Formats: sequence, C-alpha cells, structure tokens
Amino acid sequence: MSPYRFYQDAYQTELDTRVVRFDDHRLVLADTIFYPHGGGQPGDIGELVVGERRIAIVDTRYSQDRATIEHHLAEAEIEGLSLSEGDAVRLTLNWARRHRHMRMHSCLHLLCHLIKDPVTGGNVGSELSRAEFDLSAPLDKADLEARLNATIAQGAAVTTQWLPESILDEQPELVRTMSVQPPRGHGAIRMVRVEGLDYQPCGGTHVRDIAEIGDVRIPSIKSKGKQNKRINVELVD
Repeated sequence: MSPYRFYQDAYQTELDTRVVRFDDHRLVLADTIFYPHGGGQPGDIGELVVGERRIAIVDTRYSQDRATIEHHLAEAEIEGLSLSEGDAVRLTLNWARRHRHMRMHSCLHLLCHLIKDPVTGGNVGSELSRAEFDLSAPLDKADLEARLNATIAQGAAVTTQWLPESILDEQPELVRTMSVQPPRGHGAIRMVRVEGLDYQPCGGTHVRDIAEIGDVRIPSIKSKGKQNKRINVELVD
C-alpha cells in the first residue's frame, strides 16, 4: 500500500511535513498530498509555506527512478531559500484544479463502462479530458452524452483497494488500456472500483461518488484512425 497521503485522503488540502531533500528547485518531503504526474493525470500545483514565506509549487513529478516524489518550486521565487533535512514546512494544494482532475478522471472511467471496446489512450485535464477507444461500431455523440450524464446522476460509490500484482496475470481482462500497462515490481496494484459499473487498475485520484462529477459535455468525437476514436469531455461547471 502506498504511504502517500493523497492515496489515504484525496480531499486533504493542507499538510504539515518535513524536508527530506532540496536539490536546486526540486523538493522531496517525508509525506505529501500532491499527486505526481502519471497515468494521464497532471501533477498537482499549489504552495509551499516556509515560515512567513509562500513559494509556488508549479509541478509534481516522480524522480527519474520513481523512488521519490519531487515538488518543483518556481525557480523565480527560491532565491535565498535555505532548506535542510528535517525542516518543517506546510503544503497547500490548489484544490480547485485537483478537484476538477478528480471529477474528470472518474468520468473517464464511466466512459469505460459505457464503451466496452479496448481503450487506446487517455488524458485528464482541468478544462478538457479525453479517452480513446478502438471502436467496433460507430458512436452517436448526443446519445453517448445523454447516457453518460444519466449514469453520473444515478450516483455510485468510488472505492480503492490494493491487491497483489499477480491479480493482473490471473485476470488480464482487468487492464482496459492497451497503450499503458500498470507498473509492476512493487508487489501491489491499486484497483479503483465504481460500484456496479467499473473496476480496473488506476493510480489516479477520484471522487467519492460519481454524482460529484456533475453535468458533462462531449464537445467532439474525433477520428484518430480507421477505428480509433477520441472522445473529448468537459465539465459543465
């Protein structure tokens, strides 16, 4: 199970923690509420509070070896900043942006419920998200949008669990995405369940109930190949 706080509580917006390493503009902390870029979801942004000083965190990424999470500080704001191992700091998350990512990410999982064809790609954004499918039959945009909103309106709990990664060998059909395989070698895989609708490996952050997504629009379905179609989704508010 991941020790990071964003997996324990995706709704936590502030955290007091301590410095592990500060290298140039990259900061590693003992714990974090900031989700790192991955699985099609952008890294979180927000602020680092050091005493009376507030410094923008402009991105969050895994280190090159994926052993740690690095908070990228705004280089224009770190002049004179001195941080040593063990120093106390506070994180403040840009919650409005993160929450939109959570709503969008859960919405893309609902598309996987409505469209049974293989997923060829996807990307989460705060303004526009997309999922791509290798479609076996044409889609009607208005019909899909109506069915998606009806599914959201009925509500369903979203829960997570960690399972031995061997589950993917035993049930390979759980992996819906053809382009990206869940990371192996850590012993456990995080599974996301939308009750009664969808169940698949996912490392992203999600809402507690799909009703929280609210109304959505499908502005376009674009062709990316003979059968490959990109479905764009945006939140109404």
